Amino acid sequence: MEDEVSSFESSEMLATFLASTPLLEESWKLCRHANASTVQDFIWNRVGDVTYVAFPGLQNVGSDSCTRELVALGTAAEGVFTAFDRHVVESEEPPMVHIGLLQLFLSLYNTQTFRAKMTEIMNESKSIVFTGHSMGGSLASLSALWLLSCLGNTSLSTAIFCITFGAPMLGNESLSRAILHERWGGNFYHVVAQHDIVPRLLFAPTIPFIVELHAFFKSLQFSLTTPYYEQLAVQLSDENKAELFRTVLACLEASSRALNNQERVPFWPFGSFMFCTDKGSICVDNATAIVKLLYLMLATGSPSSCIEDHLKYDEYVTRACWQYLMKTSFMEGSSTESSYEAGVALALNSAGISSHEPAYGLAKDCLKMAKQVGCRRNINNAKLAVDLSKITPLRAQIEWYQKFCDDSDDQMGYYDSFKQRSASKKGSKVNMNRCRLALFWDKVIEMLETNQLPYDFDKQPKYVNASQFYKLLVEPLEIAEYYRTGMHKMKGHYIEQGREKRFQIFDKWWKDRKVGEEENSPRSKLASLTQDSCFWARVEEARECIYEVASEMDMGRNLLLREKIERFEQYASRMIDRKEVSKDVIAKNSSYNLFVGEWRELKSHAQPCPFQFPSLQDGGNMVP
Repeated sequence: MEDEVSSFESSEMLATFLASTPLLEESWKLCRHANASTVQDFIWNRVGDVTYVAFPGLQNVGSDSCTRELVALGTAAEGVFTAFDRHVVESEEPPMVHIGLLQLFLSLYNTQTFRAKMTEIMNESKSIVFTGHSMGGSLASLSALWLLSCLGNTSLSTAIFCITFGAPMLGNESLSRAILHERWGGNFYHVVAQHDIVPRLLFAPTIPFIVELHAFFKSLQFSLTTPYYEQLAVQLSDENKAELFRTVLACLEASSRALNNQERVPFWPFGSFMFCTDKGSICVDNATAIVKLLYLMLATGSPSSCIEDHLKYDEYVTRACWQYLMKTSFMEGSSTESSYEAGVALALNSAGISSHEPAYGLAKDCLKMAKQVGCRRNINNAKLAVDLSKITPLRAQIEWYQKFCDDSDDQMGYYDSFKQRSASKKGSKVNMNRCRLALFWDKVIEMLETNQLPYDFDKQPKYVNASQFYKLLVEPLEIAEYYRTGMHKMKGHYIEQGREKRFQIFDKWWKDRKVGEEENSPRSKLASLTQDSCFWARVEEARECIYEVASEMDMGRNLLLREKIERFEQYASRMIDRKEVSKDVIAKNSSYNLFVGEWRELKSHAQPCPFQFPSLQDGGNMVP
């Protein structure tokens, strides 16, 4: 039985709410003025505390605009979109955008006029709305992304929004995911007419109809600079229109099917899409549902309507701004229907797909999937919160063990006590807890990577703080076990060869968090946990370097090893001075204090010679 609490009524309600505010109408009004301008690269208008910035749909398109080549945002626009640099992961595709659209933006960005005006607008406005029609919408999106990236490094609190009309797709799934991770998805609204071909264009390869595509852009540029351009007969032959329509529709259908098989498509939507028809409008923010609706709604069109709809946004916006929820005969014989079915019917009616059309069943499944995916992620998030509370006792037992070791008479401390532990019940219990905690956090990482959790999961303070505490508490045990079992001899040192992926991910989560002023205050006492979770791995490497220096006769290599040891010595001294280490670091018999003594002894010998330290002998406790 379907869930009686339907979310589909809200799809149309969100669209109606957007239409009821001045945002949509004011944005489109300025877009019309921008399209009519043949001189300015962008225009602006201030309404109260809100400044609207519009980019014309007419752009000097080159050959790159007629391809769907993508380039890495961080490489092609180095230093411009700085917020995206932290979303580059070695094993994944980086955030990428369409090369031609990025070049259009960079040519504008590199002008002094644009950046000077943006600075002025930021200082004078509480909110900025970027907007644009056609390719002007792509410039609006890139401008908003640039400004959002900049604001992250300033104290300004200017609200940034972007509303586009019939804009082409911009980038890949990694770009969309990065936007969601930054919590910017709600800043973007893309208005798409029912049959408009332009937002769907880049789903198709350009080679089969490159001539038709050039003809289309040429005709479009002519139309957008002509008064009352929506009344013009677009200068494309019926044959060209038919070829464009058939190719784009077929490629959209292929993309829709690919999504069913969990396959990737080259371009991926971000933000909310407001689909407009003669019967109303709906808003959708699920990317998979957006791609499928782009196909299903185009399938109800024709070669002529797919071109004409791109020039009819004035009509759609005017209608949307005066249209409210329609309680008409769209629910034929639905008096016994559940609210779920009624919500679906309402949403699909606004999307121009009636219950009598062949696409209705597919569209219904599409909306159902979008709802279920969103609910499932939220449910998984809630379940993880419960699971997190269940592992708290495991963590508490390790904390107790840490205190026991630090207060022990042997003065070895937490790290060395675990590394040299005997077959005691206490040590075995802690080791088992270490493994159980690893399983929990590996499960979290897997769920996040397979899209089973909200996209901004790694921004939630609960999990960012919990993962950081886990890392600082448990990674020293991971390092101790690594060297205790001699894994460094088989694989190499821990940091380069043995560190688990989860710890690297948690490093990134912690680095990307918002830092409060209190975190920059100096410490008055030693930390409860050493703030560099890899500190003991660095100690182990430094001690091995000492061993190598003591026996290395090559002067060049000997000098390099000494420099490496000195760098670590200085690093450790700074951490101790700032009280960023726990008491086990400075324990009398800790590995770090052994390092200090061994290094002091080595420096007392001016020339490299095969000098042996008792603690580094095969019979000692710290064999490298």
